[in-house]
Amino acid sequence: MVGYLVKKDQNEESRELNSRFEKFIESVILYALFFISIFLIATFVFFEKYILMKSYNLTHLEELEAEAIYILREVASQFEKPALLFSGGKDSIVVAHMARKAFWPAKIPFPLVHIDTGHNFPETIEFRDEFVQKIGANLIVGSVQQSINEGKVVEEKGFNASRNALQTVTLLETIEQHKFDCAIGGARRDEEKARAKERFFSHRDEFGQWDPKNQRPELWNIFNGRKDMGEHFRVFPISNWTEMDVWQYILKENIEIPSIYLAHQREVFIREGVIMSTSTFIQQRENEVTTNMQVRFRTIGDATCTGAVESNADSIEKIIEEVAAARTTERGTRSDDKRSEAAMEDRKKQGYF
Repeated sequence: MVGYLVKKDQNEESRELNSRFEKFIESVILYALFFISIFLIATFVFFEKYILMKSYNLTHLEELEAEAIYILREVASQFEKPALLFSGGKDSIVVAHMARKAFWPAKIPFPLVHIDTGHNFPETIEFRDEFVQKIGANLIVGSVQQSINEGKVVEEKGFNASRNALQTVTLLETIEQHKFDCAIGGARRDEEKARAKERFFSHRDEFGQWDPKNQRPELWNIFNGRKDMGEHFRVFPISNWTEMDVWQYILKENIEIPSIYLAHQREVFIREGVIMSTSTFIQQRENEVTTNMQVRFRTIGDATCTGAVESNADSIEKIIEEVAAARTTERGTRSDDKRSEAAMEDRKKQGYF
């Protein structure tokens, strides 16, 4: 009996020791799992912060593109019937390119609108038609010639006559005819001091006029597209871009542009220090001698007011080098901006682009 009791006590001590050992092992495993978890979390945080985030940093062009695409999507969400003003120039080409990216794989959800003065460079019109056909967009053309024929505007006469200012009436008529409540443009703040004042979302009253002293705040890129009946907005997604940014983006994205932007031989004449292309639309003075020069155009507009620059830049890379060394603005060759100190602002107040 005594031996049985001793053996029973030994078994109980053995079970107790085994139980304590098992609890010890469990504790060790739990502590090990805890420290392994801490290590894995710390490793993940380090990897995300110092490895992933480094690869996620955007270049300045990617930041500008993201901003422009965000604005284009805001337009699609806030307005019922927007349109994209498309001249066939580099800025509107870039905006159209980003519109395709913003809504891919769907088509651009708004039409392209071109206000045709009838005095365009043939290279521009040819490129416009090819571009529209390539992307499958809907093109609406407003004709200044039609506005003249209907007596809504009076064509200028003389050596400095231009249809550039007449576009305003045709533009406003086109907006009203098609009931557009937003017109997207490719204007940039670095182009001209009046455009430097303008917001991304630029309000126009029922007469299409812009009031530079009554603009809406856009803190943290929060845009207010509210309007009354008959009013509309002009929206400029690439306001923060520079001429250099545009060309670098064109190179990066391999975007096609009109050949007129590249250096080529052309018959020109000099008028008040500006190289003008000969044209049936322009009346030359007796002392304005036609000559052949290698030129390119930094900006494209109405042929009667758009000058060229002497250039050997026959590729995008060379254009970028040329722009980097330039000391004059790209609109320095536009005679329409030189009619008065506030020529652009005066036109914009009346409803210009």
